[in-house]
Amino acid sequence: MPDLLTEAQSHFPYTQALRRDFHAHPELGFNEIRTGGIVTKELESLGMEVTKGIGKTGIVGLLEGGKPGATLLLRFDMDALPILEETSAEYASQNSGVMHACGHDGHTAIGLTVAKILNAHKSEIAGNIKFCFQPSEEGANGEEIGGAEMMIKDGVLENPKVNMTLSMHLWNEKPLGWVHVAKGPVMAGAEEFKIKIIGRGGHGAIPEAAIDPIVCAAQIVSAAQTIVSRNIAPTETAVVSFTVIHSGTAFNVIPQELTMQGTIRTFEPKVRETVIRRFEEIVDGIASAMGCLAEVDVKRLTPALINSAEITAKVQEAAHLVLPHANHDQSPYMTMGAEDMAFMQEKVDGCYFFIGSNNKEKHLDYGHHHPKFDFDEQALVNGVALMSAAAMNILK
Repeated sequence: MPDLLTEAQSHFPYTQALRRDFHAHPELGFNEIRTGGIVTKELESLGMEVTKGIGKTGIVGLLEGGKPGATLLLRFDMDALPILEETSAEYASQNSGVMHACGHDGHTAIGLTVAKILNAHKSEIAGNIKFCFQPSEEGANGEEIGGAEMMIKDGVLENPKVNMTLSMHLWNEKPLGWVHVAKGPVMAGAEEFKIKIIGRGGHGAIPEAAIDPIVCAAQIVSAAQTIVSRNIAPTETAVVSFTVIHSGTAFNVIPQELTMQGTIRTFEPKVRETVIRRFEEIVDGIASAMGCLAEVDVKRLTPALINSAEITAKVQEAAHLVLPHANHDQSPYMTMGAEDMAFMQEKVDGCYFFIGSNNKEKHLDYGHHHPKFDFDEQALVNGVALMSAAAMNILK
């Protein structure tokens, strides 16, 4: 295998310039017009066959290797978040209220650099590589489904049929030099729940004449916390979080209705089934006991992201080869955060890995989705090197 770390370092000015340009001009999901235009131009300059409009604003470039073999999809997300940036970076967002606060600007820059490197080594590749630049990973952004599902619907896994996938995330929870490649579940499946509690409104001073949905909701919030502590084994993992509660119009009025929203996170299908069943039983049971009606809607957002043991082993081998001095972490159950790449990995075996990117000494250690989020750009080099090496190791 060529010295891909050295190649990644030599391309750093290119990667950094792209990343900073994307950061200065962030675009929300399914609105990545400028970003997609740059991606298209860069891929076409390498002589790749480029298809636009897959998943609305998604871009796919096809690299044909010098030898026959399988088709590997490399996925890089492009979208930003509706956050007002509070960094003082010279490349700070010029689009007020929109910010790359999760690292997708880095992912897109990494993807284009990997395309440049692998294109130079295509004679050594046995198979095809689909460079998939995905819109709207952060949510559906007004559409019925998010970016990964929409790209699947539009045929990203076909023509040629995709046999394997690779994807990655810059990870500001960990320092520069940390690399995480693990088999099995690494990111949680996510559900969104919405609850409507219907009581009977009345005067705040005459509660016996009303049926208070706020008191009912308080009991539901408290009881739902017992699902994880009493229905899920301590060796298993789940989260039930209430994040939105709306009700009431005045200090002396018991409201008629209340709405709540939140999220459920799980890794294992059986745990998910138990949590959702108990959640619905608790909501319905408490509402009934307190004289209220309850409407419950639990919507699946993403499945758990589960890495293939076989593909992960090849990525781990590449990681130790190309980044020998990194802090290599192979522990499963990386985060309760969710990722829509899980929809692709439900259909095609793959590996999703993480690249440490924070640097406390440079004050680049704010968490993802924070208005002061930024990362150490040397992480771009590690991401380029590992993605390139993993792809070549799989298609050798």
